[in-house]
Parts: sequence; C-alpha cells; structure tokens
Amino acid sequence: MTYSVKEIYHTLQGEGAQTGRAAVFLRFAGCNLWSGREEDRASATCKFCDTDFVGTGGPGGGKFTTADALANAVASKWPKGEGPAPYVVCTGGEPLMQIDAPLIDALHARGFEIGIETNGTLIPPSGLDWICVSPKAGADFVLKRGDELKLVFPQQGAEPERYAGLDFRHFFLQPMDGLARAANTEAATIYCLAHPQWRLSLQTHKLIGIP
Repeated sequence: MTYSVKEIYHTLQGEGAQTGRAAVFLRFAGCNLWSGREEDRASATCKFCDTDFVGTGGPGGGKFTTADALANAVASKWPKGEGPAPYVVCTGGEPLMQIDAPLIDALHARGFEIGIETNGTLIPPSGLDWICVSPKAGADFVLKRGDELKLVFPQQGAEPERYAGLDFRHFFLQPMDGLARAANTEAATIYCLAHPQWRLSLQTHKLIGIP
C-alpha cells in the first residue's frame, strides 16, 4: 500500500503515561471522524481536534510506497547511537486507517518500540507495543482494551464513568484545550481528586513550546 504521512519529527511525548519520553512522531494524514478542514468542523463527529493532519506537506511528510521506505524515514529521525530502544508514536488523524502488519514488522526490524494513539473506532493489527485510546463522543467505540485510556474532558456523551471499567492499565483525563482550558483543567483536577483511578494529563509540549 501507499502510506500518506503528514509529518515525521523527533520530540518529547507531551502527554499521558509516556510524558517526557523521547520519541519519533509519525503523523499519518486523514481521519475517520473529521476531514481536518475548518469548513467541515461543525458537522464532524470530533469537533475539538487541535491537530493539522491534512495532506502530506509537513516536515518529513509525503507518500511512501513501501513499509521499508517509511520505516527508514522514521529511523532517520532518531539520534544515532543513542539508547535505549528507539520509540515511535504512530498518530494522526487516525493512524489505524493506514498502519498495517508490514509497517509494524519494518519498524520492529529497525529496533523501534511502537506506540499508537487512536480514537478507538478501529481494531489494530497485532504487534503494537503501546496502545493509547482517546474516545470521542458520538463515535463508534470498539477498541476497549489497551495500555492507556486518555479521555479529553469534558465531553458530553463521553463521561469518564462510561470507560472506568474497561481493560486499560492507565486512565487519564486531559483537559480540553481552547478558550475554556483553565476551567476544564480545574474540573478535571477536581474529578481526579474525587476519582483516583484517573490521573491528570497536561499537554506539556504546548506548555514548553515544542512540537
């Protein structure tokens, strides 16, 4: 298959259980909950996305016709000779629209631990090392187990109580960004204090000004 990639870059994971960890971000183009175009936001299933995943024009982005070519592009972003094992975060958009067994094998062959950030509407292929699911209200949520559930908060129709009994190792509330971010952060903090199953996730990459 041909992989459509918005961008590939080296940074620190900014949120959730892997916060602060060096990673290569592999951002796939496209999503099944929003076109990514502002004129479609009002009719989208997910109306609050803050990520540009349209097209292939970002740094390191493009069309990759083989899994090996894409895995080589990812590997080129990792500092040479540095350990421990390199880590790649497959994200989007919705990465499960494109990630497949050949790409998983190609990334593993280059030593990468593979994480994925998904909206939970698609079932992933086997072989992923870390699965982070971020449910969206109104979406067809089918991926009900993984390593980390990271819920943008608040969402009417996607309250934390709906997910608290699922098979995840970590549960995070992440305050919704935007004009109400301060109020959402306060509300998420209060909820986590009252329900200690949940931990607060902040978007630290935005706080320190990195991609």
